[in-house]
Amino acid sequence: MKLLKVQTAFRFDEELLELVKEKAKAQRRSLNNYIEGLLHKDVGSIPNEETKKAIEEARSSKNLERINDLDTWVANL
Repeated sequence: MKLLKVQTAFRFDEELLELVKEKAKAQRRSLNNYIEGLLHKDVGSIPNEETKKAIEEARSSKNLERINDLDTWVANL
């Protein structure tokens, strides 16, 4: 799955933006990466359509393989 990055523009309070830039710099991250990380923390747990389908499939027990020994199952991957 290819992730598409979309360029956009936001307006921030100047003092807030300076504080955010300082935080990003302190973590040796770009401003974009830092803000994107904050957004992922806040809304990143919202499942996309593919994940919703997988959750529904798991809850309905369709096409599931019972795993009795995880170590053996992983070794056979």
